[in-house]
Amino acid sequence: MGRCAVRGCFVRPRCRYARGWRTARPQSIIGSVSHSPRGALVVISGPSGAGKTSICDELLKRIPHSRWSVSVTTRPPRGREVDGQHYRFITPEEFQRMIDDGELLEYAQYLGHWYGTPRRPIDEALAAGQTVVLEIDVQGGAQVAQRMPESIRVFVLPPTMDTLKARLEGRQTESETLQQKRLAEADGEIAFARSSGHYPHVITNDILEDSVQQVLEIIERERHK
Repeated sequence: MGRCAVRGCFVRPRCRYARGWRTARPQSIIGSVSHSPRGALVVISGPSGAGKTSICDELLKRIPHSRWSVSVTTRPPRGREVDGQHYRFITPEEFQRMIDDGELLEYAQYLGHWYGTPRRPIDEALAAGQTVVLEIDVQGGAQVAQRMPESIRVFVLPPTMDTLKARLEGRQTESETLQQKRLAEADGEIAFARSSGHYPHVITNDILEDSVQQVLEIIERERHK
């Protein structure tokens, strides 16, 4: 896991281009998660290539009053990423200022770049009764678990490591070296998620529709506790 001189550094893979899962005939589950005056923070984690982003995209389509948490990062845009939509791309100096001013719910370093979650937009959305969907790595998830234990945290597994490798190889935006680094991190991330106690819910993403349904049911159960 990558660390540097700035406090709180952890490895963070953030996948925006997961591919390779099988699809099934869609089920009619739109709106199956009820709206509540109390907002909910939904944390989705898993190794790169597990399919986190596609699950998150489907949750945003199906959960009323939901929104995506836009992370900040010091890395440059990749592929078709749009500033303010996929990430906010900022300088290392601005990132450090946000750390110093306590503006980040969690933050970490991955492959030489910083990633973090601004806290204020999340607090405002939850106060307004919205469901916030946050896709982060396990170290970020651990920080959220400590600071917002009421959050709903789900870890996404690939069906097999061979499937994970195939999904990563299907990307067109990353080098083979970067893909190998992501694969090397996967075992440690899975072990951490299983042993840390920070992820009460673990699902295997084989068929995307089934995985989305599982997460929707988890959210519904958690919101009615």
